[in-house]
This record gives sequence, structure tokens and C-alpha cells, in this order.
Amino acid sequence: MTEAGAGTAGLRIALLSPCTWPEVRRGAERLVRDLAGGLIARGHRPRLITSHPGPPSRAVEDGLEVIRHWRPPAGRLARRKFEDHLTHLPFSWLSLLRGDDDVAHATYVTDAVVAARWSRRTGKPSIHAVLGAPDRRYLVRRRKRIALWVEACRDCDAVTVLSRAAAEALWRELGVEARVIPPGVDTAAFSPPEDPGRDERPTILCLSAIDDPMKRVDLLLEAFALVRRERPDARLLLDRPSDPALAARLGARDGVELLPARAGQAELLEAYRRAWVCALPSLGEAFGLVLAEALACGTPVVGSDAGGIPEVLGGREDVGRLFAGDEPQALATALLEALELAADPATRSRCRERAEELSLERSVAAYESLYRELLAARG
Repeated sequence: MTEAGAGTAGLRIALLSPCTWPEVRRGAERLVRDLAGGLIARGHRPRLITSHPGPPSRAVEDGLEVIRHWRPPAGRLARRKFEDHLTHLPFSWLSLLRGDDDVAHATYVTDAVVAARWSRRTGKPSIHAVLGAPDRRYLVRRRKRIALWVEACRDCDAVTVLSRAAAEALWRELGVEARVIPPGVDTAAFSPPEDPGRDERPTILCLSAIDDPMKRVDLLLEAFALVRRERPDARLLLDRPSDPALAARLGARDGVELLPARAGQAELLEAYRRAWVCALPSLGEAFGLVLAEALACGTPVVGSDAGGIPEVLGGREDVGRLFAGDEPQALATALLEALELAADPATRSRCRERAEELSLERSVAAYESLYRELLAARG
């Protein structure tokens, strides 16, 4: 019997996200799919209301009903600097009104505004799940963005964030209190290999988007050049960019290799397992799910001491290293120390132990508890 079925009825949960797989394969979209799968396993009935550029469709994917509405072109709005992901909202609103959901759980601010208005119309609870760590520069970059954030945070029944750092950012910028629910790593899907061997060459894996300046892959490339002075056989494995010219330039650098285009789950799992270190030098990360997945595979990690990344390590120096600032030498030192950690046979089990503290089951259970709390408060 599922946990939800042991004396309590499963809930109907509308998950709202502007994009989903396979169109977009970022961390946010993965979090939504992982949460949905965990809710289904506990006996609930989530459905995902999303959009894409193609014709409307409805399908069941891995047990999850996925409703993809047509997303009208947004070029004119973008040129006028309005918020992203506005054009699909009328269709999402209709889907909510025509459904029989108990809770609306939105993962982007525009969808959260729709969820909040649905709550006012139906008397049912809504959640604004903030998957980033908004700062002032982000909030003023688009017209009406602050107004949307204020409405979503004010009118949804609850606001959640992925880390204490993200909660502090939301309070600092908007005066909004949020509940911290860290994302969960699927420790069944991401696990150490039966063969404990790593790649023959000291391999540093980075899955960050190379064209996003906040990910600071350029800093990693500079630091890697310094690492190669100490470890000439080291290699850096990067996610392949969509730009063929950029991919060619990166592939021509000494020691740098690229994953296959649009690598799937199997390729990512193999990369996590074979790597000696997984690096995430980003600024502004609300959490850093790729690091948690690497830990689940027994691979030590390196990340910036900014944002939510330190919370992934949980203060443990036996599973990775943090670095401060934006100097390549600081990052290179952290990478070299993490490579030494990977050489310790005990590191794999310590990394796995930390990942189990961040399991998907714990995250899903926390959301389930929140849903029931909000429903009880609504009567």
C-alpha cells in the first residue's frame, strides 16, 4: 500500500510549469518531473499543465498526465521587455478551471499568478514554488516583473524555496517569508556503480550551460588550465552547447571534451559515475541539484560558496570543497583538493551518505505535508 493510501485519500495536484521535457532540459523541469513521479508513487494524482510551440496535446508520460498548450509567439512582448512566459497563461487558466484539482502548485511566477487567481475563484489552496534566488538585478530586468512577484507571493497560500539562502534572498528583496523544501535527488536512479573504478584520467565534470554567464564556465576553464599544471593528465568534461562553432572552439582546448549532443539519462549517469569531481562554479544558485546527483553517484563535488550550494555539502569537507570569489586560483585549489578526495576509497560511501540526506522521498513527503496543511487551513 502506498503511504498516501494508508488511511488517507490521494490528492489531485495541478503542477504548472511554462516548459517541460523534451523541449527544455534544465534543472527546474527535472525537479517538476521528479516531484510528480514521487507523488504518483505515494498514491496521489498529479497532472502537469505546461506549454510548447506546437499544437495542443495531452499524453500520459511515465504515469503523469501532461497537458501541453500551444504557446503563442512572444517576440513582441520580449522586445518591449515584458516578463517571459506570458502567452500561454489563458490556456493554463482554462485547464485549472475545468479540472477538479485540490491544489495548484506553480513553479514560475506567471503561472503562480494564475494559480493565485484560481484560489480566489475556487477557495482551494495554491503554492508559488520559487526555484531560484531572485535578486534586485533580476527583478528589475523586465517590465511588470516586480508586480507579478508581489501578487504571486501575496496571494498564493504558501511560498516555497529550495534553500535557506534563497529564503534570505526573497525576504531581503521582497519581504516575503518562505518555507524551505530542498529538492530531492532520486537516489535509486542516481547511484554508485557496482564497479568502483573511475575514469583512468582525473576527470572534472561540469553540466552547466556554457552560454549562461552566471554559471561561470569561463572561470572554470581558466582554473582548469591551472589544474593541468599540477595534473597534466586531467580532463574537463562539459555539456555540449547547441552552438556548433562554440562546441568546436571548446573541443579544441587541451584536455577539454564534450558530452554527446542532448545526452540522455544513461549518458549523464555514466558521466557522474566515472568522473572524479563534479564542479558547479555558479553564482546565484538556489541549490545545485547536479551536485546532489553527483554525490548520490559517489562523486565528490566543488562549488562556489555563494547561494545555496554550501547547503548541498552540509558543512562536510569529506564530500567536496567550496571556493570563494572569482579568482581562477581559488577554484583550481578546490579542484585539486577534490581530486585528492576522489582517490580515497572511503569518499564514495561518504558522498552517498550525504546524498541520502537529500533524498527525493524526503522532499516529496515535505510537499505532501504542505498540501494537507493548506487544505486543512482552507477547510
